Amino acid sequence: MPIAKRTFVPPFTHIPLSPISNLHPRRRRLLFFHSSNSMDTNNQTETVPNHVHYNHTDPSKYARWNARESFEFMYARPWQRLNQFYLNTVRGNFSFPLLFQSQTLPEHDDSRVPVISDEAELESGVSKDRSGKWARFNFKIVLSYHGGSFDGWQKQPNLYTVQSIVEASLGKFVDEDKIQLLKDRGLPIEGCAAVAGRTDKGVTALQQVCSFYTWKKDIKPREIEDAINDAAPGKLRVVSVHEVSRAFHPNFSAKWRRYLYIFPLTDGWDKDQSSGNEESCDHLIYNEVCDSVSKDESGGEKKSFVFSIRKVNRLLQKLEGKLLSYKMFARDTKASRNDGPPTECFVHHARAMEARLPITENGEETRVMCIELVANRFLRKMVRVLVATTIREAAAGAEDDALLKLMDATCRRATAPPAPPDGLCLVDVGYAEFDKEKCFILRD
Repeated sequence: MPIAKRTFVPPFTHIPLSPISNLHPRRRRLLFFHSSNSMDTNNQTETVPNHVHYNHTDPSKYARWNARESFEFMYARPWQRLNQFYLNTVRGNFSFPLLFQSQTLPEHDDSRVPVISDEAELESGVSKDRSGKWARFNFKIVLSYHGGSFDGWQKQPNLYTVQSIVEASLGKFVDEDKIQLLKDRGLPIEGCAAVAGRTDKGVTALQQVCSFYTWKKDIKPREIEDAINDAAPGKLRVVSVHEVSRAFHPNFSAKWRRYLYIFPLTDGWDKDQSSGNEESCDHLIYNEVCDSVSKDESGGEKKSFVFSIRKVNRLLQKLEGKLLSYKMFARDTKASRNDGPPTECFVHHARAMEARLPITENGEETRVMCIELVANRFLRKMVRVLVATTIREAAAGAEDDALLKLMDATCRRATAPPAPPDGLCLVDVGYAEFDKEKCFILRD
């Protein structure tokens, strides 16, 4: 297979996509910033082009979108409807079975998480007179929170994050020794929460798992639940709290994570951008050159902006059951993690299907595409890049193994920019072996 090379092309040119006026103001400013930089560079005497475009050599029916085209296509969606759906789901007003008629949201099986067993710990050689870490109490906390209400999970200065809210709520359960230590250092009285996976700003979680340990005695799980629930009502909710083994860690003990990405199939003008079958859409013909197929002025190549959900499903299925390096689909990772096992992920399940969001108060119903991904681990922004790239490849009419070929790309520009965080949801985290029969989107 020939090695893909990079080539320089002129700055972005306008194509007939959904109007930029439909985008969020912050996202319009981002596009304007990139466009302004391109125009400023053209006025300079330097001959070095200002934009690098990846030259794809893998065959496709239509030319692939460039970064800006992909960005506009992904962001020009009625994300506010999905944002409201996730908010109602966190509050318990909606549930995922509304999307998957015959499926139910898998519940966390806490019986699979090692509970406290004094006999087992004594058999392993631990003294009855326990001290140090063996005297502490470890609690597993399952959380549901709305991504649009927080600046992500990880605590950061001057930002409203889930971790900061949770740890502040756990401050009342900190033991006396730690309280004194924090006071001596001039730090606030807060607990320390470990988490199964840090979510980005805008990403919702239905069953995020974190843990908290303390040497303070006589703490009841209900007390922890009430303390966190009172911190951000309607935005953050405790699903369950259990005391578990001291050896339990929400991240290192996990065997798989499940993400769901919901992509609205209509843009701001309510024009369909996807076909439920392979050839046709309600108003557009998949193989016909029409409003959804444009000609790139720089290269004269036709680009399609209609894709098939079945095609997306076939592209994703090729990833199942394989241990692959997803470094081309990661973003913001350290150079030391660009090669080798740190970038390898085993995808258990990858499927797509069409669904409909519940009818809102004004009677509107939104058609959406749901992408379900289950893997032992995910790299930073990997799900969002994978979703955007899969849609791009489906619209281009690429071969079914296109995602596999992109694993061998020489530059991350070969993959699309990350899809909006608004559609992403961490559904649950598993601590037992993955059961293929408990998926939302069942196998063919």
